[in-house]
Amino acid sequence: MKMRPKDLKKRLMVKFRGEEGLDYGGVAREWLYLLCHEMLNPYYGLFQYSTDNIYTLQINPDSSINPDHLSYFHFVGRVMGLAVFHSHYINGGFTLPFYKQLLGKPIMLQDLETTDPELHKSLVWILENDISSVLDHTFCVEHSAFGKFLQHELKPNGQNLPVTEDNKKEYVKLYVTWRFMRGIEAQFLALQKGFSQLIPQHLLKPFDHKELELIIGGLGKIDLADWKSNTRLKHCAVDSNVVCWFWEAVESFTEERRGRLLQFVTGSTRVPLQGFKALQGGSRTPHY
Repeated sequence: MKMRPKDLKKRLMVKFRGEEGLDYGGVAREWLYLLCHEMLNPYYGLFQYSTDNIYTLQINPDSSINPDHLSYFHFVGRVMGLAVFHSHYINGGFTLPFYKQLLGKPIMLQDLETTDPELHKSLVWILENDISSVLDHTFCVEHSAFGKFLQHELKPNGQNLPVTEDNKKEYVKLYVTWRFMRGIEAQFLALQKGFSQLIPQHLLKPFDHKELELIIGGLGKIDLADWKSNTRLKHCAVDSNVVCWFWEAVESFTEERRGRLLQFVTGSTRVPLQGFKALQGGSRTPHY
């Protein structure tokens, strides 16, 4: 955080204290993996899972329980920018609306479907059905913060403004915006500031939110055929027993175990956007 952005753009070299290793990219990847594993951990309160059963991350609106939370979000943004600038990836998937926010693009109702399916279903029902004498809603919503239920008005005097057939589209639009920006404006701006110090906003304009997700996080699924075809063998042949046994073992692995193996070898569970051909070798020297 004390370094100038232009200094962070110099070649990234990482050395683990007390361990041998030459950083050809693998050590830096492992360092970023370990760092992201900690800073994105919902346990620390900066981020939270979008729902109980969907493990994409979003900013925690209650992060202010830590008085220094804005400086931490600035740090997180810098780390994300550092990773992208040096062609590394962030091990942690955010919600698609988060990437839209980074691009400065509006959030739509359909963006809710992947992060909060129940709320999406409810709002779609409101739009597609006549709610006259069916719903008793106002332009005010409840949410939980630190174990307490709080009310938030979607517009001035919203608590006394009923939702009707005539204004329900406005209600849904305001609700969606609130759902993703509720209590996180300051945190997001701090993160965006850190990210923009390494990746200026104008460089992101050619991308949509799905492309930005791949740029920041790489590919989550491991293509075993791609892995095989881009593996270089030394002192052995492709039909050697050891090589055959190795691939038989990897084929029997779950996606999680393949990711763990990849992390052990390269320092990251993620594969670059271009696939294994763009993955650079070199990690810490393993000890057996």
